[in-house]
Amino acid sequence: SGVRSLHLYIQNETVISVMVNMGKAILDPAHIPVSMDGETIINRPLEVLDKCWSVTCLSMGNPHCVTFVDNADTLDIAKVGPAFELHSCFPDHVNTEFVQVINRATLKMRVWERGAGETLACGTGACASIVAAVMTGRADRHVVMDLLGGSLTLDWSPDDGHVYQEGPAQFVFDGEWLGE
Repeated sequence: SGVRSLHLYIQNETVISVMVNMGKAILDPAHIPVSMDGETIINRPLEVLDKCWSVTCLSMGNPHCVTFVDNADTLDIAKVGPAFELHSCFPDHVNTEFVQVINRATLKMRVWERGAGETLACGTGACASIVAAVMTGRADRHVVMDLLGGSLTLDWSPDDGHVYQEGPAQFVFDGEWLGE
């Protein structure tokens, strides 16, 4: 969803961490998109699998539905995730974040990504989750987000609307460009 500004943290000539300006959250239902009435969808009821969930919907360049759960570890995400993804109020399907509040500075998230299923992490989903947590009064604007794939530090400034995400940079592979 566009070019992002990065700040690299370097130690001994090696990038050890990266902070990314992930941009502004989009709260207008028509631009998420979500087929629910209102100017925003914050802490609204949504029936999924015969249960009423409280959801906050927004876009970080792709559609997200955030819901808060008592225990992220015991959630049957393989059952609940597809039901959210394919719910009729999400015309383009939706990524769904199931977030457990550990305390005001620590959140735990599992994510069901549309078209992919459960993934180890989702940067835009983590960003959507901090916005939802702050807007619903569950967390402070600076949190650590624990995901199956590791932890990210997130900061959301309601003043300018930008979400900043920081995490470790790890060497994955070495390669050589062979051209065409």
